[in-house]
Amino acid sequence: MLGNVHGTQNSLALASLRWHNAPMKISIAISGGTDSLFALLSLREQGHEVTAVHARFLPTLKNDPVPAMRKLCNRFGIPLVLADLTASFAEQVMTPFALIHIRARTPNPCALCNRTMKFGLLMDAALKHGERYATGHYAAMVEHPVYGLTLRSGSDGKKDQSYFLALVPVERLRLCVFPLAEKKKTDVRAWLAKRGLTPPAPTESQEICFVPENDHYAWLKAWSQGTGTPLPGAGPMVLEGEGRVIAAHRGLWNYTEGQRRGLGIACKEALYVLRRLPESNTLVVGTRDRLVTDSCCAREVNLMVPCALWPEEVFVRTRYHQRPTAAHVDICGDVLKITFASPQSPHAPGQIAAVYDRDGFLLAGGVLD
Repeated sequence: MLGNVHGTQNSLALASLRWHNAPMKISIAISGGTDSLFALLSLREQGHEVTAVHARFLPTLKNDPVPAMRKLCNRFGIPLVLADLTASFAEQVMTPFALIHIRARTPNPCALCNRTMKFGLLMDAALKHGERYATGHYAAMVEHPVYGLTLRSGSDGKKDQSYFLALVPVERLRLCVFPLAEKKKTDVRAWLAKRGLTPPAPTESQEICFVPENDHYAWLKAWSQGTGTPLPGAGPMVLEGEGRVIAAHRGLWNYTEGQRRGLGIACKEALYVLRRLPESNTLVVGTRDRLVTDSCCAREVNLMVPCALWPEEVFVRTRYHQRPTAAHVDICGDVLKITFASPQSPHAPGQIAAVYDRDGFLLAGGVLD
């Protein structure tokens, strides 16, 4: 992920696999998809005593994978534990997702779910049935010679999910096993195909599991109507540099920083969302040349590695689909102050800032301000 570091990663990865030397009791979170099925059955094949744990996050599903999961687990003699987390998921993931939008921020529901659900309540339930907890995330827990046991990006750069784990306390992650750490998606599919195995839920999960067709604007409207919580209304759209009102926006929750399409205005030059100002209900737009920033801050800091152990050179991601960028990072209380080595596209408040070293080890995470 950060240059040609596979030699370093492979040597370090040996330390992370020491738990393979003796069979363990491991509980595996399974969704019914390809990755979690591989995690479950590959650990069983290695001789570990495994238990499958499935969380129900949503009250209704079009295609409930539980019957097929139960059949598959019975076939291999694997216990299946079901955890009903629907009420907690609504309270701790869905409602905050909506309220953060109302505050003109762009939440990252996957990072929030990982912190509160998958590595929170679900992990608690799973550890009642095993001494370690495994998931199908593309990430690794590796024994680093300086940091100790800590999180590293997965080997498959296209599928790496370490960014979404940036808010999970490292103490929790140290109880975790990631069987896909050194795997690529093609490896996982080939492994299952060789054994003639079909996942109970063979299609890839959508971006936000509780939002139909990934239309979170429609979901927010439905949530607003269902809860009686009003969404902020229209306000002025102001042109950066001139300060004049050029149109009315439809409500700040309809936009995100860096957005170009859907502004509903005609202009000689393309305009982008630069900032949302909820205190005045104002949307600030501007031309592409103004679409850069050299710094940002993140709060709710989650330290994976003590600051004193950080290398001099660090890299930051402020979006999932972003190559880590060289930056200088200061920690002042509960704030990460990030200064980039080169200008960047504007960050979206509410998203995640993840700080890495050159070898892809996660040093800290926080919520962008």
